[in-house]
Amino acid sequence: MDDRLALRIQLFRDGGQVRPEVADFVTAELDTLAAEGKAVTEDTAGMLTSHLMMALTRLVDGEPIEEFRTDEQVAAELAGHPEAVTRARELAARAAGRLGAELPESEVNFLGLHLAVLARQSPAG
Repeated sequence: MDDRLALRIQLFRDGGQVRPEVADFVTAELDTLAAEGKAVTEDTAGMLTSHLMMALTRLVDGEPIEEFRTDEQVAAELAGHPEAVTRARELAARAAGRLGAELPESEVNFLGLHLAVLARQSPAG
């Protein structure tokens, strides 16, 4: 993880926008991706980081996340990246187990899209 992405996480944490346990969880997930050779930087993972931290914080706080239908374009993109979908489902399961945050299917799909983009932008992807 580069310094700019670490700063993003720190600003969310220090500003009270996310729960510390959520920031810790997301940081650990990003560190795992980086250890696997993914290019985890502000440019490649900034949106993923913000989206995931805010969604998980809302869920941990007991706020609902609206479920919406996955459109054909999203479904087609996900079909081309089954590894990203699998990774998104695994990450969602870990979030449920560690944080009690059950991501709705539409959020898992968007997480899959973020992970597919990250994989494309990484030398190992």
